[in-house]
Amino acid sequence: MRKYILIILMAVVLIACGEYQKLLKSTDPELKYTKAVEYFEKKDFMRAATLFDEVSRYYRGTERSEEVLNYLAGSYMGQKDYYSAVEYYKTYVKTYPKGKYITDARFMIGYCAYLDSPDARLDQQSTNEALVAFQEFLDLHPDNDRVPEANKLMDDLRDKLAYKELLNSRLYYNLGNYLGNNYLSAVITAQNALKDFPNNKYREELLFIVLQSKYEQAVQSVIEKRMERYRDTVDEYYNFINEHPEGKFRKQADRIFAEANKVVKE
Repeated sequence: MRKYILIILMAVVLIACGEYQKLLKSTDPELKYTKAVEYFEKKDFMRAATLFDEVSRYYRGTERSEEVLNYLAGSYMGQKDYYSAVEYYKTYVKTYPKGKYITDARFMIGYCAYLDSPDARLDQQSTNEALVAFQEFLDLHPDNDRVPEANKLMDDLRDKLAYKELLNSRLYYNLGNYLGNNYLSAVITAQNALKDFPNNKYREELLFIVLQSKYEQAVQSVIEKRMERYRDTVDEYYNFINEHPEGKFRKQADRIFAEANKVVKE
């Protein structure tokens, strides 16, 4: 029984492939467009994209051109080729600034770039592109139903950028004084992240890295700078506990404060 089912399935696939090959050779753009829409609705996005791309030349400058371009962008998104999808949605926005899909296209530029955003350890060009696109969407369509979703996705993107800076801060801290004052770099990197992304979910650890790094700078300072840096550490401790009095780094922060304050009071 299974053998017959397999044979039937193979026959169906071969017939479907044969029909598709005939479509590719067809000179009838209306037929290709109709079939492309059918493939799209069946989520066969690769075939849909190929056919839409072919008929796009024929329909250029016509009313249907807008439909084709919107379908093309959607087809690439369906294939998870988010980079290409972004480019096609951008082309749509540029070509049809008052088109009937303009609101969705602007949102999708941000959303596809969001989906294309890589691990925080990698280059974040797509992340920044998504933030710019979503901000443009919010500015131009402030009352759209998808505004809350855009805001939520932007928060995710900002958290990713903040996490990247957290990783860099940790690295600088762990390097210590190797080939230079990396504690200072840790402080600057963490403080910049706190400034650029004030509501990020890694805020507590970034603040603690600032405290840790300032303390290590004080411990390893030359005598002329030591007292000033210990005082700066004490000030940073109060800044930390004022914001996170019950945080997970409180005990470590208290130990740092005790050591720094002992020196300050000597």
